[in-house]
Amino acid sequence: MKLRSILFSWIVLSAFAFAGDHLKLNPKLDYTSDSQDGPLITGEHMDAGFKAGKPAYVILYGEACYNSKRQARRTVELYGKYKDAVQFVIIDLDHPLSPAQDELKKRYYAGYIPHVVVLDTAGNPLYNSSGEVDASAISSLLDNALR
Repeated sequence: MKLRSILFSWIVLSAFAFAGDHLKLNPKLDYTSDSQDGPLITGEHMDAGFKAGKPAYVILYGEACYNSKRQARRTVELYGKYKDAVQFVIIDLDHPLSPAQDELKKRYYAGYIPHVVVLDTAGNPLYNSSGEVDASAISSLLDNALR
């Protein structure tokens, strides 16, 4: 009985350890303005933070930001390519943050959006910068982190 309880606890805790999953882009985004279109990216486990063992892509954004919308589109494209190998952490600064997200915000956010961080498997930053970044540059960083 005790083993079953331990196994159940491990399964429950593991479910909360995953980063964002089943990420999708909001289909109502207006890429021509800084309009408020709602969350840019939706999915499951959106309140997760970084967990050592896999590289991570972290994006911090605001919903009414033209540049954040474009970076969100790149994020979902990267997710399609790396979803099985890389953690995707989505931090929507227009909504309350989980403790794990708040920790990442305090550690890396410089006050400008969008802000992208790429972490290696140990949590060391390989990239940490505000502004838009091309998907091919991030892809190259992730490929190196996965080697």
